[in-house]
Amino acid sequence: MQIIPAIDLLDGHCVRLHQGDYDQVTHFNDDPVAQALDWQSQGAERLHLVDLDGARSGEPVNDAVVRAITAALRIPVQLGGGVRTAERAEALLAAGLERVILGTVAIEQPELVQALAARFPGRIVVGIDARGGKVATRGWLEDSAVEATALAASFKGSGVAAIVSTDIATDGTLAGPNLEALRAMAAASPVPVIASGGVGSVTDLLALLALEPLGVEAVIVGRALYDGAIDFREALQAVGPERLQDPIPPSVC
Repeated sequence: MQIIPAIDLLDGHCVRLHQGDYDQVTHFNDDPVAQALDWQSQGAERLHLVDLDGARSGEPVNDAVVRAITAALRIPVQLGGGVRTAERAEALLAAGLERVILGTVAIEQPELVQALAARFPGRIVVGIDARGGKVATRGWLEDSAVEATALAASFKGSGVAAIVSTDIATDGTLAGPNLEALRAMAAASPVPVIASGGVGSVTDLLALLALEPLGVEAVIVGRALYDGAIDFREALQAVGPERLQDPIPPSVC
């Protein structure tokens, strides 16, 4: 199972929100590029970026930082948050991102997601953020009546690369992932699932590893890494010792 470190961007800084609440912000690093290089040097195979400003307002506030990160790294980078038009997705992919994650438009304009997935094979990911099993949109500020599993099922055969499944109630809490919701998501669609939200220990990672045969192929980890609850290299060793054989040196960019 791939462990993907997360960098959440707010006004150009590396932060974390508690359960998606913009009024509960913890700042971790004022230099996201340095943080990204640090994760790469520790053996990360992929980096996950969230544009919190984009998710809330739809405006590309953090584009300069995103471009700097993609230019500095040699591992693939994916980004979600505020990607709501074809033009925006195209611009981000052209800026060096390997994948873009579409959340709000996945429910509001599913045909756009399908069209982009056809144009950019393997580079379009659907973000499904759920509160109480129902999809939330626009930076988690708006709730819908759509079941998260139903939305996942609707993208069967669409060509999307993966589904990032985020449980809002556990996000940023370190209380453990919603395993039941992840099982349901994996059962709803053959599209590979990336778990997000609640991971607070290596034990949680091992519990997710048990879901890998069901289709949960990766996990995004944020606060637990920044708080020190999880040591990244130890986590990599726990889920797959071979990942530590050839880490990327910190001087490579």
